[in-house]
Amino acid sequence: MTGGSSSSQAWGDRRGTSRDVVAGLSVALLIIPQSMAYAELAGLPSVHGLYASAVPLLAAGLLAYCPYLQTGPVALTALLTHGALVAIAVPGSSEYVGAAALLALVVGLTRLVIGFIAAGKVTYLMSQPVLRGFTSGASILILLSQFPSTLGMAGASESGLVGRTLQVLGSPGSWSLAAAMLTALTVAATLLARRIHVLFPGALVAVIGGVLFAVLFDYRGPVVGEIPGSFPPFSLVLPWEFLPQLVVPGAVIAFVGFAESTAIARGFATQDRVTWDPDREFVSQGAANVASGLFGGMPVDGSFSRSSLNHLSGAQSRWSGAVTGLAVLVFLPFAGVLSSLPRAVLAGIVIAAVAGLVKPRLLVSVWRLSRIQALVVWFTLAMCLLLAPRIEQALLLGILVSLAIHVWRERRAGFHSRVEGGVLHLEVIGILWFASAPRLEEAIMARLARATDVSEVVIHLEGLGRIDLTGALVLKRVVEELGGSGIPATLTGVPPQARELIDNVFGMLPHKSL
Repeated sequence: MTGGSSSSQAWGDRRGTSRDVVAGLSVALLIIPQSMAYAELAGLPSVHGLYASAVPLLAAGLLAYCPYLQTGPVALTALLTHGALVAIAVPGSSEYVGAAALLALVVGLTRLVIGFIAAGKVTYLMSQPVLRGFTSGASILILLSQFPSTLGMAGASESGLVGRTLQVLGSPGSWSLAAAMLTALTVAATLLARRIHVLFPGALVAVIGGVLFAVLFDYRGPVVGEIPGSFPPFSLVLPWEFLPQLVVPGAVIAFVGFAESTAIARGFATQDRVTWDPDREFVSQGAANVASGLFGGMPVDGSFSRSSLNHLSGAQSRWSGAVTGLAVLVFLPFAGVLSSLPRAVLAGIVIAAVAGLVKPRLLVSVWRLSRIQALVVWFTLAMCLLLAPRIEQALLLGILVSLAIHVWRERRAGFHSRVEGGVLHLEVIGILWFASAPRLEEAIMARLARATDVSEVVIHLEGLGRIDLTGALVLKRVVEELGGSGIPATLTGVPPQARELIDNVFGMLPHKSL
Protein backbone atom coordinates (compact mmCIF):
# COMPACT_ATOMS: atom_id res chain seq x y z
CA MET A 1 0.00 0.00 0.00
CA THR A 2 1.35 3.40 -0.95
CA GLY A 3 1.76 6.21 1.49
CA GLY A 4 -0.86 8.27 -0.33
CA SER A 5 -3.57 5.63 -0.02
CA SER A 6 -2.69 5.05 3.61
CA SER A 7 -3.02 8.75 4.31
CA SER A 8 -6.32 8.77 2.47
CA GLN A 9 -7.70 6.07 4.75
CA ALA A 10 -6.34 7.91 7.78
CA TRP A 11 -8.13 11.11 6.73
CA GLY A 12 -11.50 9.42 6.69
CA ASP A 13 -11.01 7.09 9.66
CA ARG A 14 -8.97 9.09 12.15
CA ARG A 15 -10.19 8.98 15.72
CA GLY A 16 -10.29 11.95 18.03
CA THR A 17 -7.27 12.62 20.24
CA SER A 18 -6.28 15.09 22.91
CA ARG A 19 -4.77 17.22 20.15
CA ASP A 20 -8.25 17.74 18.72
CA VAL A 21 -9.37 19.10 22.08
CA VAL A 22 -6.48 21.58 22.18
CA ALA A 23 -7.05 22.62 18.55
CA GLY A 24 -10.81 22.94 19.00
CA LEU A 25 -10.44 25.12 22.08
CA SER A 26 -7.85 27.28 20.31
CA VAL A 27 -10.27 27.89 17.46
CA ALA A 28 -13.07 28.64 19.94
CA LEU A 29 -11.04 31.58 21.25
CA LEU A 30 -11.06 33.01 17.72
CA ILE A 31 -14.54 32.08 16.56
CA ILE A 32 -16.31 33.74 19.51
CA PRO A 33 -15.26 37.30 18.63
CA GLN A 34 -15.26 36.62 14.87
CA SER A 35 -18.75 35.17 14.80
CA MET A 36 -20.12 38.15 16.72
CA ALA A 37 -18.45 40.52 14.27
CA TYR A 38 -19.76 38.66 11.22
CA ALA A 39 -23.29 38.59 12.64
CA GLU A 40 -23.14 42.37 12.96
CA LEU A 41 -21.90 42.54 9.35
CA ALA A 42 -24.91 40.47 8.28
CA GLY A 43 -27.24 42.91 10.06
CA LEU A 44 -28.01 40.50 12.91
CA PRO A 45 -27.66 40.85 16.68
CA SER A 46 -24.22 39.47 17.54
CA VAL A 47 -25.59 36.56 19.58
CA HIS A 48 -26.85 34.92 16.39
CA GLY A 49 -23.27 34.62 15.25
CA LEU A 50 -22.62 32.61 18.41
CA TYR A 51 -25.67 30.45 17.69
CA ALA A 52 -24.20 29.76 14.23
CA SER A 53 -20.93 28.69 15.86
CA ALA A 54 -22.34 26.10 18.25
CA VAL A 55 -24.77 23.41 17.04
CA PRO A 56 -23.78 23.84 13.33
CA LEU A 57 -20.18 22.87 14.18
CA LEU A 58 -21.40 19.79 16.00
CA ALA A 59 -23.41 18.80 12.89
CA ALA A 60 -20.45 19.44 10.58
CA GLY A 61 -18.12 17.49 12.88
CA LEU A 62 -20.26 14.37 12.56
CA LEU A 63 -20.09 14.33 8.75
CA ALA A 64 -16.99 16.28 7.66
CA TYR A 65 -14.32 14.58 5.57
CA CYS A 66 -11.49 17.11 5.83
CA PRO A 67 -10.19 16.90 9.43
CA TYR A 68 -9.06 20.53 9.49
CA LEU A 69 -12.03 22.38 7.97
CA GLN A 70 -13.64 24.70 10.53
CA THR A 71 -17.19 25.83 9.81
CA GLY A 72 -19.02 28.93 11.04
CA PRO A 73 -19.86 32.53 10.10
CA VAL A 74 -17.49 34.09 7.55
CA ALA A 75 -17.26 37.61 6.13
CA LEU A 76 -18.28 36.94 2.52
CA THR A 77 -21.30 34.83 3.46
CA ALA A 78 -22.30 37.45 6.04
CA LEU A 79 -22.25 40.16 3.37
CA LEU A 80 -24.28 37.97 0.99
CA THR A 81 -26.73 37.34 3.81
CA HIS A 82 -27.13 41.07 4.40
CA GLY A 83 -27.69 41.68 0.69
CA ALA A 84 -30.34 38.96 0.49
CA LEU A 85 -32.28 40.12 3.55
CA VAL A 86 -32.02 43.91 3.63
CA ALA A 87 -34.66 44.29 0.91
CA ILE A 88 -37.27 42.20 2.72
CA ALA A 89 -36.89 43.10 6.40
CA VAL A 90 -35.37 45.69 8.72
CA PRO A 91 -31.89 44.63 9.90
CA GLY A 92 -31.95 43.49 13.51
CA SER A 93 -35.72 42.97 13.60
CA SER A 94 -37.35 39.68 14.54
CA GLU A 95 -38.45 39.22 10.91
CA TYR A 96 -34.87 39.78 9.75
CA VAL A 97 -33.55 37.26 12.28
CA GLY A 98 -36.12 34.69 11.16
CA ALA A 99 -35.32 35.32 7.50
CA ALA A 100 -31.61 34.75 8.20
CA ALA A 101 -32.41 31.38 9.76
CA LEU A 102 -34.64 30.51 6.79
CA LEU A 103 -31.86 31.52 4.39
CA ALA A 104 -29.45 29.20 6.23
CA LEU A 105 -32.01 26.42 5.81
CA VAL A 106 -32.20 27.07 2.05
CA VAL A 107 -28.41 27.03 1.78
CA GLY A 108 -28.22 23.82 3.77
CA LEU A 109 -30.87 21.95 1.79
CA THR A 110 -29.26 23.07 -1.49
CA ARG A 111 -25.90 21.70 -0.41
CA LEU A 112 -27.42 18.47 0.86
CA VAL A 113 -29.06 17.87 -2.53
CA ILE A 114 -25.79 18.60 -4.36
CA GLY A 115 -23.91 16.22 -2.08
CA PHE A 116 -26.47 13.41 -2.29
CA ILE A 117 -26.58 13.50 -6.11
CA ALA A 118 -22.76 13.50 -6.20
CA ALA A 119 -22.52 16.81 -8.06
CA GLY A 120 -19.92 18.37 -5.76
CA LYS A 121 -17.30 18.77 -8.48
CA VAL A 122 -19.44 21.45 -10.11
CA THR A 123 -17.62 23.98 -7.92
CA TYR A 124 -14.42 23.28 -9.87
CA LEU A 125 -16.04 24.89 -12.91
CA MET A 126 -16.43 28.35 -11.39
CA SER A 127 -14.49 30.97 -13.35
CA GLN A 128 -11.48 32.30 -11.45
CA PRO A 129 -11.72 35.81 -12.99
CA VAL A 130 -15.33 36.06 -11.79
CA LEU A 131 -14.45 34.80 -8.32
CA ARG A 132 -11.48 37.17 -8.06
CA GLY A 133 -13.54 40.16 -9.12
CA PHE A 134 -16.40 39.20 -6.85
CA THR A 135 -14.16 38.54 -3.83
CA SER A 136 -12.33 41.86 -4.31
CA GLY A 137 -15.57 43.81 -4.74
CA ALA A 138 -17.18 42.12 -1.74
CA SER A 139 -14.09 42.76 0.37
CA ILE A 140 -14.16 46.47 -0.48
CA LEU A 141 -17.82 46.61 0.50
CA ILE A 142 -17.11 44.81 3.77
CA LEU A 143 -14.41 47.35 4.61
CA LEU A 144 -16.73 50.24 3.71
CA SER A 145 -19.45 48.76 5.90
CA GLN A 146 -17.18 49.04 8.94
CA PHE A 147 -16.68 52.82 8.71
CA PRO A 148 -19.69 53.76 10.85
CA SER A 149 -18.65 51.48 13.72
CA THR A 150 -15.02 52.51 13.32
CA LEU A 151 -15.98 56.15 13.81
CA GLY A 152 -18.49 55.48 16.57
CA MET A 153 -21.66 56.00 14.52
CA ALA A 154 -24.61 53.70 13.96
CA GLY A 155 -25.45 54.98 10.45
CA ALA A 156 -28.70 54.65 8.53
CA SER A 157 -29.00 51.18 7.07
CA GLU A 158 -31.56 52.22 4.45
CA SER A 159 -28.95 54.32 2.67
CA GLY A 160 -27.00 51.23 1.68
CA LEU A 161 -23.40 50.29 2.35
CA VAL A 162 -21.79 52.89 0.10
CA GLY A 163 -24.33 55.59 0.90
CA ARG A 164 -23.99 55.03 4.64
CA THR A 165 -20.21 55.31 4.37
CA LEU A 166 -20.53 58.60 2.48
CA GLN A 167 -22.89 59.89 5.16
CA VAL A 168 -20.41 59.02 7.88
CA LEU A 169 -17.45 60.55 6.05
CA GLY A 170 -19.49 63.69 5.46
CA SER A 171 -20.17 64.19 9.18
CA PRO A 172 -16.72 64.62 10.79
CA GLY A 173 -18.27 66.42 13.74
CA SER A 174 -19.90 63.16 14.82
CA TRP A 175 -16.78 61.05 14.72
CA SER A 176 -15.55 59.39 17.89
CA LEU A 177 -11.82 59.38 18.52
CA ALA A 178 -12.23 56.65 21.14
CA ALA A 179 -14.00 54.37 18.64
CA ALA A 180 -11.34 54.95 15.99
CA MET A 181 -8.64 54.19 18.56
CA LEU A 182 -10.36 50.95 19.60
CA THR A 183 -10.64 49.82 15.98
CA ALA A 184 -7.00 50.62 15.26
CA LEU A 185 -5.80 48.82 18.39
CA THR A 186 -7.95 45.79 17.54
CA VAL A 187 -6.51 45.58 14.02
CA ALA A 188 -3.00 45.93 15.41
CA ALA A 189 -3.56 43.30 18.12
CA THR A 190 -5.05 40.84 15.63
CA LEU A 191 -2.26 41.24 13.11
CA LEU A 192 0.57 41.30 15.64
CA ALA A 193 -0.78 38.17 17.33
CA ARG A 194 0.05 36.17 14.21
CA ARG A 195 3.70 37.21 14.56
CA ILE A 196 3.87 36.46 18.27
CA HIS A 197 2.52 32.89 17.99
CA VAL A 198 -0.07 31.12 15.91
CA LEU A 199 -2.04 30.23 19.05
CA PHE A 200 -1.97 33.74 20.54
CA PRO A 201 -5.66 34.87 20.63
CA GLY A 202 -5.20 38.44 19.46
CA ALA A 203 -8.90 38.94 18.66
CA LEU A 204 -9.95 37.67 22.08
CA VAL A 205 -7.41 39.92 23.81
CA ALA A 206 -8.85 42.86 21.85
CA VAL A 207 -12.38 41.91 22.93
CA ILE A 208 -11.42 41.66 26.60
CA GLY A 209 -9.54 44.95 26.36
CA GLY A 210 -12.53 46.59 24.66
CA VAL A 211 -14.93 45.45 27.39
CA LEU A 212 -12.59 46.69 30.13
CA PHE A 213 -12.15 50.03 28.37
CA ALA A 214 -15.92 50.48 27.98
CA VAL A 215 -16.57 49.70 31.67
CA LEU A 216 -13.68 51.62 33.19
CA PHE A 217 -13.92 54.75 31.02
CA ASP A 218 -17.72 54.87 30.56
CA TYR A 219 -17.57 54.46 26.77
CA ARG A 220 -20.59 56.16 25.14
CA GLY A 221 -20.27 54.83 21.61
CA PRO A 222 -22.34 51.99 20.07
CA VAL A 223 -21.94 48.69 21.94
CA VAL A 224 -23.12 45.14 21.33
CA GLY A 225 -25.97 45.49 23.83
CA GLU A 226 -27.85 42.85 25.76
CA ILE A 227 -26.94 39.25 24.92
CA PRO A 228 -29.36 36.51 26.02
CA GLY A 229 -27.53 34.09 28.29
CA SER A 230 -29.18 31.00 26.87
CA PHE A 231 -28.57 28.07 24.57
CA PRO A 232 -29.54 28.33 20.87
CA PRO A 233 -33.36 28.15 20.58
CA PHE A 234 -34.73 25.38 18.35
CA SER A 235 -37.61 26.58 16.19
CA LEU A 236 -39.49 25.73 13.02
CA VAL A 237 -41.50 28.94 13.24
CA LEU A 238 -39.82 30.82 10.41
CA PRO A 239 -41.10 33.50 8.00
CA TRP A 240 -41.92 31.00 5.26
CA GLU A 241 -43.58 33.75 3.20
CA PHE A 242 -40.07 34.99 2.37
CA LEU A 243 -39.04 31.64 0.91
CA PRO A 244 -39.58 32.53 -2.81
CA GLN A 245 -37.34 35.58 -2.37
CA LEU A 246 -34.57 33.57 -0.74
CA VAL A 247 -34.24 30.67 -3.18
CA VAL A 248 -31.84 32.39 -5.61
CA PRO A 249 -29.69 34.11 -2.92
CA GLY A 250 -29.59 30.81 -1.03
CA ALA A 251 -28.39 28.94 -4.12
CA VAL A 252 -25.73 31.61 -4.75
CA ILE A 253 -24.45 31.35 -1.18
CA ALA A 254 -24.52 27.55 -1.41
CA PHE A 255 -22.14 27.61 -4.39
CA VAL A 256 -20.02 30.71 -3.78
CA GLY A 257 -19.51 30.08 -0.09
CA PHE A 258 -18.51 26.50 -0.76
CA ALA A 259 -15.80 27.72 -3.13
CA GLU A 260 -13.77 28.84 -0.11
CA SER A 261 -14.36 25.50 1.62
CA THR A 262 -13.23 23.79 -1.58
CA ALA A 263 -10.01 25.80 -1.74
CA ILE A 264 -9.29 25.09 1.94
CA ALA A 265 -9.93 21.34 1.79
CA ARG A 266 -8.14 20.81 -1.54
CA GLY A 267 -5.12 22.69 -0.22
CA PHE A 268 -4.93 20.48 2.85
CA ALA A 269 -5.50 17.37 0.70
CA THR A 270 -2.56 18.31 -1.52
CA GLN A 271 -0.41 18.95 1.53
CA ASP A 272 -1.31 15.57 3.08
CA ARG A 273 -1.22 13.79 -0.31
CA VAL A 274 -4.72 12.40 0.00
CA THR A 275 -7.88 12.51 -2.06
CA TRP A 276 -10.78 14.71 -1.01
CA ASP A 277 -14.48 13.99 -1.44
CA PRO A 278 -16.36 17.22 -2.30
CA ASP A 279 -19.73 15.43 -2.20
CA ARG A 280 -19.26 14.37 1.41
CA GLU A 281 -18.10 17.88 2.30
CA PHE A 282 -21.19 19.34 0.61
CA VAL A 283 -23.28 17.09 2.86
CA SER A 284 -21.41 18.16 5.99
CA GLN A 285 -21.68 21.86 5.13
CA GLY A 286 -25.32 21.35 4.22
CA ALA A 287 -26.02 19.73 7.59
CA ALA A 288 -24.24 22.61 9.34
CA ASN A 289 -26.46 25.17 7.61
CA VAL A 290 -29.63 23.21 8.32
CA ALA A 291 -28.64 23.09 11.99
CA SER A 292 -27.89 26.83 11.91
CA GLY A 293 -31.32 27.54 10.46
CA LEU A 294 -33.11 25.41 13.04
CA PHE A 295 -31.19 26.92 15.97
CA GLY A 296 -31.48 30.64 15.25
CA GLY A 297 -28.24 31.11 13.32
CA MET A 298 -27.21 32.36 9.87
CA PRO A 299 -25.60 30.82 6.77
CA VAL A 300 -22.18 29.33 7.56
CA ASP A 301 -19.16 28.21 5.55
CA GLY A 302 -15.61 27.00 5.95
CA SER A 303 -13.24 29.63 7.32
CA PHE A 304 -9.70 29.91 5.98
CA SER A 305 -8.27 31.61 9.07
CA ARG A 306 -9.90 29.25 11.56
CA SER A 307 -9.14 26.14 9.49
CA SER A 308 -5.48 27.18 9.27
CA LEU A 309 -5.40 27.74 13.03
CA ASN A 310 -7.04 24.35 13.55
CA HIS A 311 -4.37 22.65 11.41
CA LEU A 312 -1.46 24.48 13.01
CA SER A 313 -2.85 23.74 16.48
CA GLY A 314 -2.42 20.03 15.83
CA ALA A 315 -5.93 18.88 14.87
CA GLN A 316 -5.97 15.22 13.85
CA SER A 317 -9.61 14.53 13.02
CA ARG A 318 -12.91 16.21 12.19
CA TRP A 319 -13.83 16.07 15.88
CA SER A 320 -11.78 19.21 16.52
CA GLY A 321 -14.61 21.19 14.90
CA ALA A 322 -17.12 19.52 17.19
CA VAL A 323 -14.96 20.51 20.17
CA THR A 324 -15.09 24.12 18.97
CA GLY A 325 -18.87 23.99 18.71
CA LEU A 326 -19.19 22.43 22.15
CA ALA A 327 -16.93 25.13 23.64
CA VAL A 328 -19.10 27.89 22.15
CA LEU A 329 -22.20 26.10 23.45
CA VAL A 330 -20.72 26.07 26.96
CA PHE A 331 -19.82 29.77 26.67
CA LEU A 332 -23.30 30.92 25.58
CA PRO A 333 -24.86 31.13 29.07
CA PHE A 334 -22.04 33.52 30.02
CA ALA A 335 -22.06 35.56 26.79
CA GLY A 336 -23.72 38.46 28.61
CA VAL A 337 -20.29 39.53 29.88
CA LEU A 338 -19.67 40.90 26.38
CA SER A 339 -22.78 43.12 26.30
CA SER A 340 -20.70 46.27 26.83
CA LEU A 341 -18.26 45.38 24.04
CA PRO A 342 -17.83 48.38 21.69
CA ARG A 343 -18.85 47.69 18.11
CA ALA A 344 -15.65 49.44 17.09
CA VAL A 345 -13.76 46.37 18.34
CA LEU A 346 -15.90 44.06 16.18
CA ALA A 347 -15.23 46.38 13.23
CA GLY A 348 -11.50 45.98 13.83
CA ILE A 349 -11.82 42.19 13.82
CA VAL A 350 -13.62 42.28 10.47
CA ILE A 351 -11.11 44.71 8.96
CA ALA A 352 -8.15 42.60 10.06
CA ALA A 353 -9.73 39.48 8.56
CA VAL A 354 -10.76 41.00 5.22
CA ALA A 355 -8.11 43.61 4.38
CA GLY A 356 -5.77 41.02 2.88
CA LEU A 357 -8.42 39.92 0.36
CA VAL A 358 -8.20 43.21 -1.53
CA LYS A 359 -5.18 42.79 -3.80
CA PRO A 360 -4.65 45.83 -6.07
CA ARG A 361 -1.52 44.34 -7.64
CA LEU A 362 -3.42 41.24 -8.68
CA LEU A 363 -6.20 43.34 -10.20
CA VAL A 364 -3.62 45.22 -12.25
CA SER A 365 -1.41 42.26 -13.18
CA VAL A 366 -4.32 40.25 -14.60
CA TRP A 367 -4.33 42.71 -17.55
CA ARG A 368 -0.91 41.42 -18.59
CA LEU A 369 -2.08 37.81 -18.39
CA SER A 370 -5.31 38.18 -20.36
CA ARG A 371 -6.99 41.44 -21.25
CA ILE A 372 -10.36 39.86 -21.92
CA GLN A 373 -10.32 38.06 -18.57
CA ALA A 374 -9.18 41.26 -16.87
CA LEU A 375 -12.35 42.90 -18.15
CA VAL A 376 -14.35 40.08 -16.54
CA VAL A 377 -12.57 40.68 -13.22
CA TRP A 378 -13.11 44.43 -13.29
CA PHE A 379 -16.70 44.17 -14.55
CA THR A 380 -17.63 41.83 -11.71
CA LEU A 381 -15.90 44.07 -9.17
CA ALA A 382 -17.66 47.18 -10.52
CA MET A 383 -21.04 45.45 -10.44
CA CYS A 384 -20.46 44.51 -6.79
CA LEU A 385 -19.97 48.17 -5.91
CA LEU A 386 -22.84 49.44 -8.06
CA LEU A 387 -25.42 46.82 -7.06
CA ALA A 388 -24.59 46.67 -3.35
CA PRO A 389 -26.04 45.28 -1.19
CA ARG A 390 -27.53 42.82 -3.73
CA ILE A 391 -24.10 41.53 -4.65
CA GLU A 392 -25.41 38.08 -5.61
CA GLN A 393 -26.78 39.83 -8.71
CA ALA A 394 -23.28 41.09 -9.48
CA LEU A 395 -21.97 37.53 -9.29
CA LEU A 396 -24.67 36.25 -11.63
CA LEU A 397 -23.90 39.04 -14.11
CA GLY A 398 -20.21 38.23 -13.93
CA ILE A 399 -20.94 34.57 -14.65
CA LEU A 400 -23.15 35.50 -17.62
CA VAL A 401 -20.47 37.79 -19.08
CA SER A 402 -17.82 35.11 -18.59
CA LEU A 403 -20.00 32.52 -20.35
CA ALA A 404 -20.79 34.95 -23.16
CA ILE A 405 -17.09 35.60 -23.75
CA HIS A 406 -16.42 31.87 -23.68
CA VAL A 407 -19.15 31.21 -26.24
CA TRP A 408 -17.96 34.08 -28.45
CA ARG A 409 -14.37 32.88 -28.45
CA GLU A 410 -15.28 29.25 -29.09
CA ARG A 411 -17.53 30.14 -31.99
CA ARG A 412 -14.46 31.49 -33.77
CA ALA A 413 -12.91 28.17 -34.72
CA GLY A 414 -9.86 28.57 -36.94
CA PHE A 415 -9.81 27.49 -40.58
CA HIS A 416 -6.59 27.50 -42.62
CA SER A 417 -6.61 26.63 -46.30
CA ARG A 418 -4.17 26.05 -49.14
CA VAL A 419 -4.43 24.77 -52.74
CA GLU A 420 -1.95 22.20 -54.05
CA GLY A 421 -2.30 20.63 -57.49
CA GLY A 422 -6.00 21.38 -57.75
CA VAL A 423 -6.72 20.03 -54.25
CA LEU A 424 -8.12 22.42 -51.63
CA HIS A 425 -6.78 21.50 -48.17
CA LEU A 426 -8.81 22.98 -45.29
CA GLU A 427 -7.51 22.62 -41.72
CA VAL A 428 -10.00 22.88 -38.86
CA ILE A 429 -8.49 24.18 -35.60
CA GLY A 430 -10.41 24.43 -32.38
CA ILE A 431 -13.94 23.41 -31.41
CA LEU A 432 -16.56 22.64 -34.05
CA TRP A 433 -19.97 23.09 -32.46
CA PHE A 434 -23.32 24.64 -33.28
CA ALA A 435 -21.98 28.21 -32.94
CA SER A 436 -18.83 27.72 -35.03
CA ALA A 437 -19.89 25.05 -37.56
CA PRO A 438 -21.59 27.47 -40.01
CA ARG A 439 -18.24 29.20 -40.51
CA LEU A 440 -16.85 25.95 -41.92
CA GLU A 441 -19.23 26.20 -44.86
CA GLU A 442 -18.42 29.88 -45.28
CA ALA A 443 -14.67 29.20 -45.31
CA ILE A 444 -14.94 26.47 -47.96
CA MET A 445 -17.28 28.42 -50.23
CA ALA A 446 -15.17 31.58 -49.96
CA ARG A 447 -12.03 29.62 -50.95
CA LEU A 448 -13.76 27.85 -53.84
CA ALA A 449 -15.02 31.20 -55.13
CA ARG A 450 -11.41 32.44 -55.34
CA ALA A 451 -9.88 29.21 -56.72
CA THR A 452 -11.97 28.01 -59.66
CA ASP A 453 -9.49 25.25 -60.60
CA VAL A 454 -10.16 23.15 -57.48
CA SER A 455 -11.13 19.57 -58.34
CA GLU A 456 -11.05 18.01 -54.84
CA VAL A 457 -11.41 19.08 -51.21
CA VAL A 458 -9.63 17.48 -48.24
CA ILE A 459 -10.76 18.54 -44.74
CA HIS A 460 -8.01 18.02 -42.13
CA LEU A 461 -9.26 17.43 -38.57
CA GLU A 462 -5.97 16.88 -36.72
CA GLY A 463 -6.43 20.22 -34.93
CA LEU A 464 -10.03 19.52 -33.94
CA GLY A 465 -10.46 19.82 -30.19
CA ARG A 466 -14.09 18.83 -29.78
CA ILE A 467 -17.14 18.40 -31.98
CA ASP A 468 -20.85 18.25 -31.19
CA LEU A 469 -23.72 16.76 -33.18
CA THR A 470 -24.36 19.98 -35.09
CA GLY A 471 -20.69 20.17 -36.11
CA ALA A 472 -20.72 16.57 -37.34
CA LEU A 473 -23.94 17.13 -39.31
CA VAL A 474 -22.49 20.25 -40.93
CA LEU A 475 -19.39 18.27 -41.92
CA LYS A 476 -21.58 15.64 -43.54
CA ARG A 477 -23.68 18.25 -45.36
CA VAL A 478 -20.56 19.98 -46.71
CA VAL A 479 -19.14 16.69 -47.99
CA GLU A 480 -22.45 15.71 -49.61
CA GLU A 481 -23.03 19.13 -51.20
CA LEU A 482 -19.51 19.26 -52.62
CA GLY A 483 -19.93 15.73 -53.98
CA GLY A 484 -23.23 16.68 -55.54
CA SER A 485 -21.53 19.56 -57.36
CA GLY A 486 -18.86 17.26 -58.81
CA ILE A 487 -16.09 18.02 -56.28
CA PRO A 488 -15.23 14.96 -54.16
CA ALA A 489 -14.56 15.79 -50.52
CA THR A 490 -12.92 13.63 -47.87
CA LEU A 491 -11.94 13.86 -44.20
CA THR A 492 -8.54 13.07 -42.78
CA GLY A 493 -6.93 13.00 -39.35
CA VAL A 494 -10.13 12.47 -37.36
CA PRO A 495 -9.05 12.57 -33.67
CA PRO A 496 -10.04 9.71 -31.33
CA GLN A 497 -12.49 11.83 -29.30
CA ALA A 498 -14.48 12.66 -32.45
CA ARG A 499 -14.24 9.34 -34.29
CA GLU A 500 -17.34 7.62 -32.87
CA LEU A 501 -19.66 10.59 -33.45
CA ILE A 502 -18.42 11.22 -36.99
CA ASP A 503 -18.62 7.51 -37.86
CA ASN A 504 -22.21 7.39 -36.62
CA VAL A 505 -23.23 10.54 -38.49
CA PHE A 506 -21.50 9.69 -41.76
CA GLY A 507 -22.55 6.04 -41.70
CA MET A 508 -21.00 4.33 -44.71
CA LEU A 509 -19.93 7.57 -46.38
CA PRO A 510 -16.31 7.02 -47.53
CA HIS A 511 -13.54 9.15 -46.08
CA LYS A 512 -9.86 8.46 -46.03
CA SER A 513 -7.48 8.25 -43.06
CA LEU A 514 -10.45 8.20 -40.69
